Amino acid sequence: MTTEARAALDALFAQLAITPVAIEHPPVHTVEEALPFWSVLEGVHTKNLLLKGAKGGLWLVCVPTDRRLDLKALAAHVGAKKFSFASSETLLEALGVIQGSVSPLALINDTANAVQLVLAKDMLAQPRITVHPLVNTATVSLTSDELVKFVTATGHSPDIVDFDTLASA
Repeated sequence: MTTEARAALDALFAQLAITPVAIEHPPVHTVEEALPFWSVLEGVHTKNLLLKGAKGGLWLVCVPTDRRLDLKALAAHVGAKKFSFASSETLLEALGVIQGSVSPLALINDTANAVQLVLAKDMLAQPRITVHPLVNTATVSLTSDELVKFVTATGHSPDIVDFDTLASA
């Protein structure tokens, strides 16, 4: 992440009157690596996946770390034929972040509005959510309302999905 990207993130937080609770930690690439550091942060810890539709389109899916995803059901829900995981090149191009640093905060870099955000409904029902601030060497805790406010300010409209209903459909 460039210092410009971090400055833009901090500026948008300031503009929206959002003061996230933040921690710094060694680089983490998986949820398992991050969990020991996250234990000091209040909030639902997340996993974030950038998925590519078989016929194009990108979806950033943000769910609690313990959520199992039925990608077939999700693809049907959003109108995609099927999903594959986006390459690291696509991730960098679309969201300006590397693997391990993906989060809804990276939508600040999606000025073309090419990525559709999918948020888990049960996650948003919790008071706080933790995500990476464009790097995998820090994690921030935001209120659910602050996260949605931030995403909306980037010009994105999240698709809030009830994954329990989706799985049983």
